[in-house]
Amino acid sequence: MDAALTAFLTQRPTPEIAAALLGKQLQLTTATGQLTAWITETEAYLGAQDAGAHAFKNHQTTRNSALWQPAGTIYIYQMRTQFLLNIVTQAAGVPECVLIRGIEPDRGLAQMQQNRSVPLQNLTTGPGKLMQALGLDKTLNNTPLTVATLNLALTPVRQPRHIVAGPRVGILNKGDWTTVPLRYYVAGNPFVSQSKKRDQDQQNHGWQPSTISGGNDNL
Repeated sequence: MDAALTAFLTQRPTPEIAAALLGKQLQLTTATGQLTAWITETEAYLGAQDAGAHAFKNHQTTRNSALWQPAGTIYIYQMRTQFLLNIVTQAAGVPECVLIRGIEPDRGLAQMQQNRSVPLQNLTTGPGKLMQALGLDKTLNNTPLTVATLNLALTPVRQPRHIVAGPRVGILNKGDWTTVPLRYYVAGNPFVSQSKKRDQDQQNHGWQPSTISGGNDNL
């Protein structure tokens, strides 16, 4: 992993990283070509102190061992039939991460729709959905971000017009950690979980127009 990405994932608190990931690009290299997407929604998980995190009280198992690896390690876990993608933040030994909850397809839309045959508006609006659309399972768990497989690109980038912070989804009965505002999303973007159509910006998808160039495949 290059120095710029390492710095991005370590030199600020994890909640700030989660917000800063909005508009960055995920790039997946496959046998049939590259799939790319803009990150639209994230959640921060703050390790040992966080009652909603897998690493709460430094609880370490084979399942969550990726969390103790260096920043940029991929942490994928399975919940029922779905796989969820996390990116480890901070230095090795500090088990914090960001869950990728929503992405806006860029290149490779046809392949994503082949992987997950649903209407576009439901394609990647949730952490399990986006993994299905990308065709990912747990194979990349505990491996580093890399251009050879799954990469996080800091450029090109899109800038959100407004970022909303609110409670994470599905964190129940965890005291203050149930409502702490550690979920971040691009206001108005249609590729955000639980997004209502009346709140969506159909023209610019919540991005600053000056950062939108070219166009997504058939969006």
